[in-house]
Amino acid sequence: MPARRSPTQRAGDAAEAGALDFLVARGLRPLARNVSSKLGEIDLIMQDRDELVFVEVRARSRSDFGGAAASVGWAKQQRVRREAQRWLCANFGDRWPACRFDVCAVRPGGIDWIRGAF
Repeated sequence: MPARRSPTQRAGDAAEAGALDFLVARGLRPLARNVSSKLGEIDLIMQDRDELVFVEVRARSRSDFGGAAASVGWAKQQRVRREAQRWLCANFGDRWPACRFDVCAVRPGGIDWIRGAF
């Protein structure tokens, strides 16, 4: 039996699903979802033409303190980068394709897609 998800976790799952649909509608192809290890977690890994895109999805119901995009701070960026390096090594060895890191900031009424966010 799967573990119960809290309301916050369910909201996060919905935000990720919405971001995935949003990106697919814009021509990106999904490769992996919720990739994690002790180093960090990557919400979505997508293919955008010849580039791999590591996507951090953040949702906030309010814009206090800068909103969802502002919540992806330096420490979170470092964890995503470390996990991306681990995933790239496991999947591509030492010959990595071009990559970028995007943020999908989910807010009431839409998604702000920040390409090359960090």
